[in-house]
Amino acid sequence: MMRARLTYVPLEVADHFEDFIIKRDEQVLDAVRAKTRDFSTLSLLKLLYQVRGEPLTFSNLYSKSKIRMKRSFLNYLHLCVNYNFIEKNAVGPNMIYSITDKGMTMLNLFMRKTSDKDKEV
Repeated sequence: MMRARLTYVPLEVADHFEDFIIKRDEQVLDAVRAKTRDFSTLSLLKLLYQVRGEPLTFSNLYSKSKIRMKRSFLNYLHLCVNYNFIEKNAVGPNMIYSITDKGMTMLNLFMRKTSDKDKEV
């Protein structure tokens, strides 16, 4: 049985992945503290969601993902790179992370689509 965990989730991510949120708590700047289910999958989605629009440096990806423990962030980032969801490229002194086609497919599998029925309401 999977335990619910408290974590910070960027507002936009929380809106797109409501199925992972059990209960929203306080809002802190651009994130919401929430009790979540399937924490690992949500952490992967937090990373993929941030790089979907534009490539990010390591520091920007870390701060935007709201994965507060750097060790956990590194573990999830390495997982995404190893499974080819995210690619990294050295640009000068910085590492730039961008989403791959495989990463977009993974992200899209979990994105909530509004059905025609939802649009009518």
